[in-house]
Amino acid sequence: MLKLTSGQHIHLIGIGGAGLSAIARILLQRGFTVSGSDLRPSGITTALQNEGARVYLGHHADFVHGADLVLMSSAVALEHVEVRAAQSKGIPIVKRNQFMARLLEGQRTIAVAGTHGKTTTTSMIVHILQQAGEDPSYIVGGTMGNTGKNAGVGAGQSFVIEADEYDNMFHGLRPQIAVVTNVEHDHPDYFATAEDQLSAFAKFAELVPASGTLVACGDDSGAVSLLNIRKEQKLSAVSYAADDASADWRATELVFSENETSARILRNGVFLGSLVLRVPGAHNVVNALAATIVADLQGVDFEESAAALASFKGAERRFEVRGIRGDVIIVDDYAHHPTEIRVNIQAARARYPRHQIWAIWQPHTFSRVREFWSDFLRAFDAADQVLITPIYAAREDPIAGISSPMLVESMADHPSARFAPNFEDAVAHLRRDIKGPTVVLICSAGDANRIADLYLESDDR
Repeated sequence: MLKLTSGQHIHLIGIGGAGLSAIARILLQRGFTVSGSDLRPSGITTALQNEGARVYLGHHADFVHGADLVLMSSAVALEHVEVRAAQSKGIPIVKRNQFMARLLEGQRTIAVAGTHGKTTTTSMIVHILQQAGEDPSYIVGGTMGNTGKNAGVGAGQSFVIEADEYDNMFHGLRPQIAVVTNVEHDHPDYFATAEDQLSAFAKFAELVPASGTLVACGDDSGAVSLLNIRKEQKLSAVSYAADDASADWRATELVFSENETSARILRNGVFLGSLVLRVPGAHNVVNALAATIVADLQGVDFEESAAALASFKGAERRFEVRGIRGDVIIVDDYAHHPTEIRVNIQAARARYPRHQIWAIWQPHTFSRVREFWSDFLRAFDAADQVLITPIYAAREDPIAGISSPMLVESMADHPSARFAPNFEDAVAHLRRDIKGPTVVLICSAGDANRIADLYLESDDR
């Protein structure tokens, strides 16, 4: 049985990633010795070094020396040099789904799952509970704007965690409260079909004990199927929605402006008050509704939640305004699925109705592009201009017949879709062709956010 004891040396392969870097922070704050390796330096690896971790660049068998346990990223293969070295030394090796239950043991776990929206929803819950004085521990899949961290150890009893479905990480959790924002097919390199993914989410929902509560979005068919199972078992379940009039909690009368988004909130048909958010988009109103329900289950009243959400700053790379030059607004977003791209373009339209919308898309993984090809082609219909950079391969090898130039060719019906072979070329397009007020929305789960820096740092446009 896996045991965690303060002072143990834990080595993390892929320590610079969103998931493992957050775990590393928790371990450091709990008194563990932490080392880790990653291919290249980043702001995250530098921060972890400053917080006490020993971070190696590259990968080598010697890096696991002295470790009591090795935690490997989902992207790491069993043939990895450090995995093989740990095996040869008899050092236990685990993935996150084998590790998380022990890390969260003894705390009230609040887990947020969903194909889309889980980072923002998790961040909102953390922020509300912090403002309410609960001081939760937390792990989020991106850096929170309010804390400047993606993880932290609090003095409170609750642990709020983003429940990642990839590699079934969320099956290692034992949540007292589980949120499901939506269930849509993604990660085709892991979930071969939409049914496979829904089955994985159903297993996650089954982990909520009879004494716990499932909170799920009534506007999403996949989430509704999980709600129905829970209700058939006569177990606690709460629905929330903007469109579904039968939901327990509803957001209605949404209003969008350049500085805020607002909505009226109803619980069982009774008006509770209004939410006013700094983050844009109808999808974020629904995310905020989920966070408000979780806070209510934790004993935080609506007025306190609404006050906290009014000061919520969002999360890094989630419709993050990176800078403004003249009348050009540069927005960085992690959107890498057709649905995410579409709703972010809609959010940009709602917040900046007088601006042109330029979408710069860095496709993420060949398998995702192949699986959702036709959906991607339609995702950009509401954008005035589209620039597509080369595909970010991540953990994959190229797939014959799948490329960004071929995507552009297939988008012939779009009034302006072009291929940018590199980031410098994308910036040149912006400098040369932007006319009038414009929002540049960078959609990338890879490294295309560098385009923001290149454009904003340039002396002339």
